[in-house]
Amino acid sequence: MNNAFKGRHFTGEVVLWAVRWYRRHGISYRDLEQMMAERGVRVDHATIYRWVQSYAPEMERRLRRHWRRPVSNSWRVDETYVKVRGKWAYLYRAVDKFGNTIDFYLSPTRKALGGLKDWEKPHVINTDKAPTYGIAIRQLKAGGKCPETTQHHRVKYLNNVVEADHGKLKQLIRPVRGFKTMKTAYATIKGFEVMRALRKGQSNIFNLSKDITGEARIVERAFGVGSCALSEAMALVKSRLDGAMA
Repeated sequence: MNNAFKGRHFTGEVVLWAVRWYRRHGISYRDLEQMMAERGVRVDHATIYRWVQSYAPEMERRLRRHWRRPVSNSWRVDETYVKVRGKWAYLYRAVDKFGNTIDFYLSPTRKALGGLKDWEKPHVINTDKAPTYGIAIRQLKAGGKCPETTQHHRVKYLNNVVEADHGKLKQLIRPVRGFKTMKTAYATIKGFEVMRALRKGQSNIFNLSKDITGEARIVERAFGVGSCALSEAMALVKSRLDGAMA
């Protein structure tokens, strides 16, 4: 998996460090360039941008099984807006009732979230009163992609959790100040979403040290950077045993 960084002038650790920081903290590329320079890593902000476009979608793909584990089968679905080339695009997002991210979809037109995996099909979907949601859910049921027993609710206060989550995501997106294409927008948003999910603790089962370092290692292991999870777990157990015996 280290082939993902073949031809790069920097190691996989440095590339993932930059991509992860940009995604987690919502800073500008130029600010991140300066922060990395302070730590002895001199890389142009344009290079960081290319890293983000290349590795953020791949990060989301490789980590999907880590964080897409809804705790509840009661969904909250809503849309927010992202400016792409001066026009508003629809960012549809689904969280469970505890605020855990389930899925997201960026579209230039108004439509609802698409295909559901068998293991994540909801029993309840709560949305606002936009008619497109009801139409989409009926189509999913007709196509066998959503259980016939799934209930569609339109209770405004139940969507407070997803609306609050929109706000936190938009704080990360704000420094971008608009996207030039749907492709770059979606690539960037995929990275923001996966880091938000990790920050919420949705991958804590894979976070061996239960801290920010463990969160970083989840990302690095997904790209084959550093030791494997088993080696890390054994080293962690040994360290704790040594500490207990000291």
